[in-house]
Parts: sequence; C-alpha cells; structure tokens
Amino acid sequence: MKPHTHIRDLILDQRRVQRDQLRLAAASGALVSVAAVCLLGLSGWFITGAALAGVAGSAAVHAFNYMMPSAIIRLLAILRTGARYIERVAGHRAALKALARLRPQLFDALARGPLHNALGLSSGELSARLVQDIDAVQTVFVRRSAPWSFGAGLTASVALAMIASPWAGLALAAGMATACGVSVLIARALSAPAGRQAQTAMGALKERLASLEAAAPELKAYGLDRWAAREVAAGAAESDRAQIAMARAGGWIAAWQAAATALTIIGVAVAARNADLPMIALAVLAAVMGIEAAGGLTGALHLNGRAEEALDRLDAALPAAPVSRGHVPHDAGVALIALDQPLSPPIRLGLHGPSGAGKTSLIERLCGLRDARPGEAMLGGFDVAEITPDIRRDLFAYAAQDVRLLDDTIRRNLLLAGPADDAALWAALEDAQLADRVRADPLGLNAPIGPNGERLSGGERRRLGLARAYLRDAPWLVLDEPTEGLDAETEDRVLAALDKRMTASGQGLILVSHRAAPMGLCTVQARIEGAEADGRIRLTPGCRPAAA
Repeated sequence: MKPHTHIRDLILDQRRVQRDQLRLAAASGALVSVAAVCLLGLSGWFITGAALAGVAGSAAVHAFNYMMPSAIIRLLAILRTGARYIERVAGHRAALKALARLRPQLFDALARGPLHNALGLSSGELSARLVQDIDAVQTVFVRRSAPWSFGAGLTASVALAMIASPWAGLALAAGMATACGVSVLIARALSAPAGRQAQTAMGALKERLASLEAAAPELKAYGLDRWAAREVAAGAAESDRAQIAMARAGGWIAAWQAAATALTIIGVAVAARNADLPMIALAVLAAVMGIEAAGGLTGALHLNGRAEEALDRLDAALPAAPVSRGHVPHDAGVALIALDQPLSPPIRLGLHGPSGAGKTSLIERLCGLRDARPGEAMLGGFDVAEITPDIRRDLFAYAAQDVRLLDDTIRRNLLLAGPADDAALWAALEDAQLADRVRADPLGLNAPIGPNGERLSGGERRRLGLARAYLRDAPWLVLDEPTEGLDAETEDRVLAALDKRMTASGQGLILVSHRAAPMGLCTVQARIEGAEADGRIRLTPGCRPAAA
C-alpha cells in the first residue's frame, strides 16, 4: 500500500471534490458492462433460437416470440450507448476539473516550499512536472470506474452462463479470474517499468529541449546547431525506446487476453454442452463480453506504471513546507553581520564588492529567494534562516540583475507587482525613464514584448524590471545593478528619479552596484568580501567603491 504523500493527499482531496462525478462514472460503467453482456448473450440466444425455429417449420416459426426479445435487445443497445456516453463525460469531467485544480496547487506548493527544490528544477523540468506528469495522473480519475465495470461484467456474465449450466458459470468465473491475474503479472513485469521509463525519458527530453532553446543564439554563433540536433535526437531515441517497450507490454497483455478469451470460451462451451443450443450460444457470448469487460481494468494496469512514476516525480518536487518561527513586523529592520546596528526604512544601504563575492546571493537570501544561512542576517529581531521565505518576500520589492519577463504585454508584466491603475503604471515608467519608449508604441501599455522581453533592448528590459519593483507595496526596495548597461545620461535621470521617489515614499533601499554614481544615493555602505567557510557572506562596513 502506497503511503500518503503530499501529491496523493491532493489527489484524495480532488476525489472528494469530484465524488459525485466519479460515482456517476462508476455507475454508468457498471451499467455499460451489464448491458453489453446481456445484449450479446441475448442476441446469441435469439438468433440461434430463431434459426432453429425456421428449420423446424412454419408452426415453430409462428410459435416463436420475436417481439419481446427484439424489444429487449433494442433497449439494451440504447442503455449501453447512453451509459457509455455518460461514463466518458462524467469521468473526463472529473479528471479535467481535478487536473485544473492540481496544477495551481502544485505551482503554489513549489513556490512556497524549500527554495533549493524550486531552484533545482530547470524551466523544462518544471514544465514537464506541471504538464506531462499532471496529465499522466489523469488515468487515476478516468480509470476509476474500471473495477466497477469489471465487477458488474463478471457478475452479469457468470449469471447468464449459469442459466445454461452451473458448471459453465464456474468455468467463466475461473477463466476471468485467471485472465485478470496473469494480466496483473504482465503489467507489473513489463508495463510498470516501461511506463516509468517512458515518463522519465519524456521529462528528460523536454528539459534538454528547453535548455538548448534558451541557448539557441549561442549555439548558432558557435556553429553547434548539428551538435544540438544530435543531443535532441539522442533524447528522442531514449523516449522512443521507452514508448516501444510500453507498446510491446501492451501487445503482450492483448495477446494474453485473446488467448484467455479463446480458452475461456472453449471451457464454457464444454461445460454447457448438455444444454440447448440457444443456451450454449447465450453462455458463450456472455463469456466473450464478460472478458471484454475486463478491458478497462487491464488498460488501467497497463498505464499504472506511468501514473506511479508521475506521482513519484511530483512528490519529489513537493516536500513538506518549512515552519515559520516568528511574526515579522512590516517595518522590520535589517541587521547584517559586521554592521553596528539594525537598519530600518527610510535608510539607504549600498552593497558593493568584486564579482562573485556574493552580493546577489546575500540579497536573494534576505528576500527569500534562496536558502538563508543561520546568523547571516536578522529581520525584526529574528534570524532570517528561521523565517519562512513567503514572509520575507512580503517585506521586499526586488528588481533583479537578471530580469525575467513574461511573453505578454508591458501592462501584464508590470501588474505582476500587484494591482495598480494606469496612472500608477505610467508614474512607475516615468521614474524608470521608460515612459517615452512605451508612448512611442501605438499599443502603449498593451504592447507585447515577446518571450522574456526580446522586443526590448537590454537596458529597456532592466528599466521595465525597475518600474515593476516601484509598483510593489513593500517597506524595502532592493535593486541589483539597476543602472548596469545604461549610458551616463540615462543613468543620471534614473538615479535622480529614484532619489526623489525614495524621499517621497519613505521606503528603505538596499542597492547593489559596482558603480559609484548609484552608491552615492546610499547613506550606509558596506563591501562584500566573499563567503566564509560555513557559507555566510562576509562584509566590511564603511567602504566606498572606486569611481566608475
């Protein structure tokens, strides 16, 4: 029995939410199996009986009741078709609604969980978890009715076979049990490992494709197009091998089902040999549909390995959430190692130092974007390492050095910071010295910027990130190299607007820069020297950077 884990608990919750739809699908599936078994069995009895009546002569033909069996056969056909439709609609509705809720729950759990888990997933791997693995879980809902369909088919077919002969019913029950038992063994031996490998291989292929796509300009510049194609082909070949193994396992299950059907039919026919010919036809055709009713169950067994691997992969990305150890006030002061006292808004702290010393790492730990080191910084009297990342993030508006943008409009990218009207959006763009560029576009705020802002220059992307940070309501504004790549005139305008904005807002400022001009805004400065042996960042207070 599988232990309860985070993703399985989420699925159980969705099963409860979709309980009515799943029950409707199960009841409809059971009705499909009963109707199909009775339809084929009664049809066999009716056709054989009608043929014998025709051979016996006109008196037998007139005595034979054609009307009632014909009406029942038509009723069973209608019931089977209608129940099949309801089963498919209800099952897939439950599955699709559940998956639509699971994806945001998974994303939220990733965002709120330990940072090393989220940061350890590449964009391709994360996409595979949110799309491919969640899709594989669909079978958990869609195939939920399979056991009920099998049970109803087994009961109906055995009951009909026993009308011909009790031994025929026992032979059919034994044949169906053997067919399912061996199918389980084949699925565990072949389908399960192949399904797990197929799920893993497809995830690896998507991850590789995403990483190569991100590096496409460099690959073209260095003439590595063919190498990239070979890398993709190797990943695709691995995925294809896993898919072939899955198909082969499915073929073995289908072959066994065919053999089991033939053997069971022979056994039922022999057991019912003393019955009338129409009753033998009824028992044999009921046996055919009885084993056919197990098709949904064997299909679920075939896909079980892929679903289990998807669940395991999702579980690996969903560890238990960290525990908060204190409430941090909204105006919390920041205390860093080697600084004499806590700093509270509207103080302006400048951090500088050589490349690779840990400037970005320090502020990302402070902002809740990386795992913090104990004793490295304090927030509101609490060690940063003891405060959950989501609480830390609420205190900071962060403009990163490496700006990430949505493939959407300028407006939608700005509104990631929170709700704002157009006046606030334009004010932020004005302070970031980007308003004229946006006004020049006929679409204005609704202008698309392309994947990760490819329609903007590097400086424009950086200033759009700066404007977005301006819109976030937080006591601290954190800027990482906000003027890097800007010409001197634009830098002067950006810094003048920043100075004016900080004075008006009363926010605290933590600014990282190699350049003297941005650091001139800061009343407190410290130099990042590098990392200690325990990973904590070492600072020297009071130092100023060399002039740029």
